[in-house]
Amino acid sequence: MSAHPAPSAADVLASTLSSPHRRRLLQAGSLVLLLGPYHLAHGANVVAVRVWPAPDYSRVTLESDKPLKTTQTFVPNPPRLAVDIEGMVLNTTLKELVAKVQPDDPNIAAIRIGQNSPTVVRIVIDLKQAAKPQVFTLKPIAPYKHRLVLDLYPAKEVDPLEELIHERINGVASGPAEPDAPATPAEDDDPLGALIAQHHKAEQGAPAASTTTTPAKPTTKTPAPTQPARPTSAKSTERIIIVALDPGHGGEDPGAIGPRGTREKDVVLKIALQLRQRINGTRINGIPMRAFMTRDADFFVPLATRVSKARRVQADLFISIHADAFTKPSAKGASVYALSQKGATSTAASWLAKKENQADLIGGLNVGDQKDKAVQQALLDMSTTAQIQSSLKLGTELLKQIGSFAKLHKPKVEQAGFAVLKAPDIPSVLVETAFISNPEEEQRLRSSAYQAKLADAMMKGIRQYFAKNPPLARVRSM
Repeated sequence: MSAHPAPSAADVLASTLSSPHRRRLLQAGSLVLLLGPYHLAHGANVVAVRVWPAPDYSRVTLESDKPLKTTQTFVPNPPRLAVDIEGMVLNTTLKELVAKVQPDDPNIAAIRIGQNSPTVVRIVIDLKQAAKPQVFTLKPIAPYKHRLVLDLYPAKEVDPLEELIHERINGVASGPAEPDAPATPAEDDDPLGALIAQHHKAEQGAPAASTTTTPAKPTTKTPAPTQPARPTSAKSTERIIIVALDPGHGGEDPGAIGPRGTREKDVVLKIALQLRQRINGTRINGIPMRAFMTRDADFFVPLATRVSKARRVQADLFISIHADAFTKPSAKGASVYALSQKGATSTAASWLAKKENQADLIGGLNVGDQKDKAVQQALLDMSTTAQIQSSLKLGTELLKQIGSFAKLHKPKVEQAGFAVLKAPDIPSVLVETAFISNPEEEQRLRSSAYQAKLADAMMKGIRQYFAKNPPLARVRSM
């Protein structure tokens, strides 16, 4: 008799998961009913479950009173991740995970959960596309207990530049236009639109139109003499001013929370979305602007990823938007911060930078997956004097505009070692719009009218900055 190779773990799991009997157990959790009042000695108890969908990746979080011990297997076809949690009995909180999957989740199709054995709970996550899952644990940090995190990254990494093009194709609202610019520029006068058209033609196999020539348009019915196409400068056809907007916190990291329960991550996202509308409807000396957001929904983005996203789209400016908090509710006022190479300009700036730099710990970063951590850190340490000087100029203009109607916590731009401001080639500032811990300022931040006022002020500050510091020539390509 010939020997047959032993089936792989993935083959066994795929066979098991496809069994009708096993599927019924997973979906209904019927085995749990047989356990009655049985409780595992020293077993962990899941106290909360959350699902965070986003194009970048979808995250599933299980929060427990004790660390969870797991084993996981990924089956590529059809793509699904199975996670076995040892020493656990299925409870009501865990069952809630099934209903938390949203139909428009870009990555997760469904979640099935059941008692696989008397001491093991199995979670099966059915995916919509090929994926690169990451499973890791996080130690307790306020406001969370132990967390088991399942990150489902698409196998094809989301390209920030493609995100920007996707927004343009789907007509992200331009909002009110600035006086010297139409809110919706003509397609043949829009560099990003030209790139999109070129991209579509390339996909369809048609010759791509040149982005450095302008097709002749007949002005009369009489055929004009044949003229060679007049090349135009790369600046006039390919230049576009991109402002990276970075709403702080998100997902697992709520940021500061006001007395009425207002979460910083929600307020700053609303302000950023309003500012995006204004940027998308603005031109600087005839050059169209586009806003790129490091997050446009409620999900967590690591600090280094925020910086790398902005660099990937070759942003001209980077503006991180926050809402401050302090232990005493009397603290109030807006602030603007730039990076410092020589230490913070005040004790308060140093304290704030340390607090903001803890976002990765709260949001949940898979430290074990940081293969190029040393390279990333070296990049973040390459800040230049020129970048900081430009950041101070930008911050001054923003502070001036915000101070025209709001109280300022500090009358000038402060500096500290904020990790999110360390793009070596992009003027970067962090705007603390107000103290969300102050009841009066929290109330203002909750107002859509006040959010619009802040967005207007920042838009004016951006325009004033470029009026004094014209954008450098730059050619972007797909």
